[in-house]
Amino acid sequence: MISQLIQFIFSGITTGSTYALAALGFTIIYNASGVINFAQGEFIMLGGMSAVFLADAGVALPFAIILAVGITGLAGMVLEKLAIEPAKDAEVVTLIIITIGASLTIRGLVQVWLGKGSHALAAFSGDTPIAFFGASLMPQSLWVIGVMLLVVMLLSWFFGRTLLGKAMLATSHNKLAAQLVGINTRMILLLSFGMSAVLGALGGILIAPMTYTSYDVGIMFGLKGFVAAVLGGLGGGAGAIFGGLILGIAEALTAGYVSSAYKDAVPFILILLILFFKPSGLFGSYVSERV
Repeated sequence: MISQLIQFIFSGITTGSTYALAALGFTIIYNASGVINFAQGEFIMLGGMSAVFLADAGVALPFAIILAVGITGLAGMVLEKLAIEPAKDAEVVTLIIITIGASLTIRGLVQVWLGKGSHALAAFSGDTPIAFFGASLMPQSLWVIGVMLLVVMLLSWFFGRTLLGKAMLATSHNKLAAQLVGINTRMILLLSFGMSAVLGALGGILIAPMTYTSYDVGIMFGLKGFVAAVLGGLGGGAGAIFGGLILGIAEALTAGYVSSAYKDAVPFILILLILFFKPSGLFGSYVSERV
């Protein structure tokens, strides 16, 4: 029984790490603009699908991954430049609707480009399971968790040590004050969309060797990333990480001990409970202006 529990928890941490990366993407854009970017799931899909396409075209896997991340980051900035910036004075609800439209557009373009079939990416370190206290762990799981931890450390350094990171933090706290001291908030918003897309792409690429990817996988990943962000307290990076891990473990335990048929219902049950009993999230504080 202990080995089975370890298996479920490790599986949950693996998928939860992907949700955490998606949640961080939501958080970065929300902090910069107050907008919930519902195209975040499509960044996850685009990263995985681009990596598969490039690898199948003969590009070496490391270069395929780098190019896929770059393509997705560029797509995020194009989205901000063509769709968000022209509507910068619109209501937040309007901007959210624009991101939903962008999501549908990206999904449709990838469907035309690569078709409706499912695709898989080669595992980074082979498929030989690693024995751990009676549980079998896939090497790719270690990649997912390791990259997530590396991203967390890099973001901590970026926001705490670099001038650009501090400018992003200043913009998130008070956009008008940031403008008054000379911060280019328009550039900050563009950068936030690019960073959000890169985080999504990393999640999509890392999980692609473990689960098949296709043009429509971004729907559920995006929704679960949003739930993870709300669960942790939308607006906080640490909350997004813990929210993703909690959601992933809750899903894995439900699938293991109840039924896999109920796994996808877990995020929606959690978000309802959070909205009813603690709208600010488990690690967030109540801010009336953002409700």
